[in-house]
Amino acid sequence: MELLPGTLDLLILRALRWEPTHGAGVGVWLRMVTDGAVDLEEGTLYPALHRLERRGYLTSEFGPSEKNRRDRHYQLTPAGRQLFREESDRWGKYVEVMDRVLRYGASGSIRGR
Repeated sequence: MELLPGTLDLLILRALRWEPTHGAGVGVWLRMVTDGAVDLEEGTLYPALHRLERRGYLTSEFGPSEKNRRDRHYQLTPAGRQLFREESDRWGKYVEVMDRVLRYGASGSIRGR
């Protein structure tokens, strides 16, 4: 599934909302909750994580992984939590409007209510 512009950051922020995790964990979580519809390539996911970190929405530190390696674990900053709330509200309103438009009038007519 191709992501709409502006959705990648929100998906990443949502994945990190409850606990810090490594980049691969973000990808696994997104695949799981979307039944595989969102399957991010490393070349998409990691640049986005780094961009969000540079902008102050995430922090990272190295920690142990399940495979006994040192992985970078990302977590939301207060600014990242605020951005998540703002973007969630914005996308929620967008989805409501699009749903209303797509379902408007059974006849499909401009005049048909």
